[in-house]
Amino acid sequence: MLAKRIIPCLDIKNGRTVKGVNFVDLRDAGDPVELAEIYSAEGADELVFLDISATEERRKTLVNMVRSVAEKINIPFTVGGGISSVEDVDILLNNGADKVSINSSAVKNPQLINDLAQKFGSQCVVVAIDAKQIDGQWIVHLVGGKVPTELNLFDWAVEVAERGAGEILFTSMDNDGTKNGFANEALAKLSESVNIPIIASGGAGNIQHFVDSFKEGKADAALAASVFHFKEIEIKALKQELRSNGIEVRL
Repeated sequence: MLAKRIIPCLDIKNGRTVKGVNFVDLRDAGDPVELAEIYSAEGADELVFLDISATEERRKTLVNMVRSVAEKINIPFTVGGGISSVEDVDILLNNGADKVSINSSAVKNPQLINDLAQKFGSQCVVVAIDAKQIDGQWIVHLVGGKVPTELNLFDWAVEVAERGAGEILFTSMDNDGTKNGFANEALAKLSESVNIPIIASGGAGNIQHFVDSFKEGKADAALAASVFHFKEIEIKALKQELRSNGIEVRL
């Protein structure tokens, strides 16, 4: 059995880590490079950095941060935010990122998934999907959850897998920042729909929520932010509890 992964997520705005609730009300959570080093030492399996700021300097700031993180940690990390071309990905991977996450750009130009998988390999390509329930349907949203599309979560997941994505990072916008648990029903349906790993995101509030994401949601990895940033859950304690629940993790 493949070990389940625990992934702290760092949302980056203007070079700082921030965290909000339901994608709004952001507050500062620290320096991303320092946090990366701490999480790596504490036993995180991977890290995800999502650049959510829209300044013109974003690309330069992001590349500098990626380089600094790569020098400090020895676990894989994924970078997302504003990536819309093969060239963008080339720069990030050459500066130390292991994978990239694309979201809005994949919806606007699905061929980008094929192009990235072909050039860099599927293992480098994570497609992030932000979705919320509208009239009982899971609808994909873009631009940090501000713009609804006509895409159904499960249909889109199947398409991105067919186009060569190596993983799907699914964030339930309804659960994000609420600390009420992950969207396990949707997660389980996703994992049945595709044969690539699903990363659960949105809703972690306690250790039991992680247990449920793996047992009920059938997730391959669970991602969280504030519970790690603000020391509400220690990664080591989380992994020991997962292990005691019969869930395979790297200690």
